[in-house]
Amino acid sequence: MLSETPSNTLEVHGLFGTSRGICTANPLNIDHLLRTNFHNFIKGSRFHNVLYDLLGHGIFNVDGHLWTSQRKIASHEFNTRSLKSFISHTVHFEISDRLLPYLSTSCDEGEIIDLQDTFRKFAFDNICNLAFGDDPVCLNLDKTKASSSSSFVQAFDDAVEISASRFMAPLPWIWKIKRFLNIGSEKKLKEAIRVVNDYAIEIIKSKEEEQANNQNSNQDLLSRFMSSSNNSLEFQDQEQKRRFLKDIVLSFILAGKDSTSTALTWFFWLISANPRCERLIYAELSSAPAIRSGIFRYDDMKQLNYLHAAVSESLRLFPPVPINSRLTVRDDVLPDGTHVGAGWFADYSAYAIGRMEKVWGPDCKEFVPERWLDKDGAFVAPDQFRFPVFHCGPRMCLGKDMAYVQMKSIAAAVIYNFEVVAVDGGGGGGRMMQPPYTFSIVLKMKGGLPVHLKRRSQSCLFS
Repeated sequence: MLSETPSNTLEVHGLFGTSRGICTANPLNIDHLLRTNFHNFIKGSRFHNVLYDLLGHGIFNVDGHLWTSQRKIASHEFNTRSLKSFISHTVHFEISDRLLPYLSTSCDEGEIIDLQDTFRKFAFDNICNLAFGDDPVCLNLDKTKASSSSSFVQAFDDAVEISASRFMAPLPWIWKIKRFLNIGSEKKLKEAIRVVNDYAIEIIKSKEEEQANNQNSNQDLLSRFMSSSNNSLEFQDQEQKRRFLKDIVLSFILAGKDSTSTALTWFFWLISANPRCERLIYAELSSAPAIRSGIFRYDDMKQLNYLHAAVSESLRLFPPVPINSRLTVRDDVLPDGTHVGAGWFADYSAYAIGRMEKVWGPDCKEFVPERWLDKDGAFVAPDQFRFPVFHCGPRMCLGKDMAYVQMKSIAAAVIYNFEVVAVDGGGGGGRMMQPPYTFSIVLKMKGGLPVHLKRRSQSCLFS
């Protein structure tokens, strides 16, 4: 519908007039929403009401001074060299000691594995290591052994899925009544939130003890936020500080939990359907220096232009968060002339804009990594408002570089060591067929991605 609308913008009405707003895939409008008139388009009650139980006053769920103060601390921490070193070390450990052995065992045993579930477990381990300095060991070589933090993992999954279902409810009062009566999914959500909060608070208390004894030298985000907040923020009491730390760290876990695994799932689905691109990625990897078989240094990853282009092309077609929303503070008119009323929602769709012929040309629905490269093969970043996968403007995703490092590191290690063959054959022929989605906050592949692996002849690391 957006592609058939002259301005690529639609006015949308909720069921029985419960809401009203617009949805756009116009880069000029997205610039206006997220940068030019940033203060008129906020997260507002639409996000806060739905996600408050899980995220509280975390950075992704607030506006104004609450957002500004958290963004300031987080921006500083994400820009430090030591954190980048920690990220690289954590990702390399998880790949070499968890992911590759897991895939190697599955390959040798001739198993068909769900790659989406494998990446989901990997991403959860990785983001918990980064956020908490705690390893839930979801991706376990002993598949019969339960995770050491299985209750937290399951509770977090339940909390995210039920919170997402609130967004999808055609009539918001339905879930609000269930919450008031403490029945059904809302009762389950309340129980899951209790488990998640208890787990997070216990880790915070443990790190407080380490800091009091001068024993905490960790570089995880929680430790860094604890140190930064001591110097830059004032709290009424210790409990308020703990809630602040819990909210902000859980926000980053939510951001990194499913987005990376979802992006990688679609990437390998596309690669399986486009063997020419896989061969070009493998050739690039084979000519680059690796620390170990398929493990690359942070700086060396920057030279993998074709891989970066292929990952970006996959994100263009299948952004992990396909649609995002804002709440309009005052009446406004978008650059394309569309009127937006105060209190209206204003949605923008990264999924739709990635498939707009006006924006990406007649081959917009095809997987063509070369569109991201110049004549010398160097990667050329697009205008951010044509590619709002990591959002834009003041709320640009702080973890963008981290996400690329993770995705490229995993993709490089897997492709260097294995041929990944989708059991259903992938999309076929390069031109995208309608893929199977699940209806949630992120664009998960319905039913997962069953694959079998073939070890490449040169790979001997785990043979």
